[in-house]
Amino acid sequence: MLSIYGPETRLCDGWTRRELLRVGGLTALGINALPWLEAAAADKSGSFGRAKACIVLFLLGGPPQHETWDPKPQAPGEVRGPFSPIATRVPGLAVCELMPRTASLVDRIAVLRAVSTDDNAHSSSGYWMLTGVPHSPKNFENAKPGFPNNHPCLGAVVRHVLGDRTALPAAIRLPEEIWNTGHIVWPGQDAGWLGSRADPWLITCHPDRPDFRVSDITLPGDVPPVRLEARQRLATAVNQHLDRLAEAAEVSRWDTLRQKALQLLSAPDVRRAFDLQSEPEAVRDRYGRNRFGQSVLLARRLVEAGVRFVQVNWTRWETDTADAPAWDTHARNAERLKEALMPPMDLAYSALLEELHERGMLDETLVVWMGEFGRTPRINPRGGRDHWGHVFSVALAGGGVQGGAVYGASDRLGAYPLADRVEPHDVAATILHCLGIAPETTIHDNLGRPFPASRGKPIQAILC
Repeated sequence: MLSIYGPETRLCDGWTRRELLRVGGLTALGINALPWLEAAAADKSGSFGRAKACIVLFLLGGPPQHETWDPKPQAPGEVRGPFSPIATRVPGLAVCELMPRTASLVDRIAVLRAVSTDDNAHSSSGYWMLTGVPHSPKNFENAKPGFPNNHPCLGAVVRHVLGDRTALPAAIRLPEEIWNTGHIVWPGQDAGWLGSRADPWLITCHPDRPDFRVSDITLPGDVPPVRLEARQRLATAVNQHLDRLAEAAEVSRWDTLRQKALQLLSAPDVRRAFDLQSEPEAVRDRYGRNRFGQSVLLARRLVEAGVRFVQVNWTRWETDTADAPAWDTHARNAERLKEALMPPMDLAYSALLEELHERGMLDETLVVWMGEFGRTPRINPRGGRDHWGHVFSVALAGGGVQGGAVYGASDRLGAYPLADRVEPHDVAATILHCLGIAPETTIHDNLGRPFPASRGKPIQAILC
């Protein structure tokens, strides 16, 4: 089924006018529409283009497979850890006891238990997860953006192919970028060779704070809307005397960015999207009064406002210590999970799925739960688990995904894939497929060289 927004008046050949307009729009962007048409025609499940938007919850540091989606109760104690599995609404599918709220929702979730990068470095394994393209070389810690590892992230591909549909950009990241100790920013978080026009916007914010506001899209206190309009008229008058300069590509691009900024400053819909104070207190409590929980709530509001792709990064909290920041639990794994990590994750993740369902949005919103890798099967002498890219879990729910499905299996220790191994490019292809972008869709870099939107194939076993 093709999901194109607006009334569906079908033509005699079964296509809607909006679907044909979309094909025309892809062609105008220099994107080959043939893979899109072929994917739409071949899709028998109705999953292609089911999702109008996607929310990615990225758990920085690498959540452990054993204490989340793939518990191993029969393994030795140094492998299974101190926590037990609990039953879920799907017979035979158990999750860790630290996920009680999520356990009641697994009939809406598809779990991939044999995802693998064979890469044990945060930044290079993360690059593959974020872009669907392996880093060159693998196992390269503190990798930085730049050639040859400058492929666009998924949000950039979505923005480039589908475009913005409101004053807000089609792709947004929050509440901050992903970085290693020393604030070494990972590669794979921007548009790379697609160019800055496709960059997902980075909104650095603390939506959990009482004085939360996004200053970049808020008028300063001394500039009322009337004054902004006057400034805009003055700028327009000046520009009329610079017609010759306006022919230059860079000046034209600057004018486009200026207009976009003005739209953001003046659009009431944009201001409402960021107005968390308008949410009932019970709803804010439902997501958790912390940076991650309120960022997830903000992601829901942004999707409602027309953003197609929102990535919420679980970042380092002020209380994190250097030996185990975020989900990088090299020490005190059980303590960190029980007290600092799993409760807020379980609360925010379940609240998002429940609210999307209650609002009738889950069928058209894809929610992806993932990190850059998993954790070692055996607990180390410090009570922690170390980096492990050989097997880990990813969960998908919502638009185009079959709930209650489990695909792939790890071995008895949760150390290596046992069946149906999945690599990140297949996860990427599945996300794009659900959003209505055929993985074979051709996009071009700034030199005009063609690349597929994804090198992987959609995981048909978990699609509706």
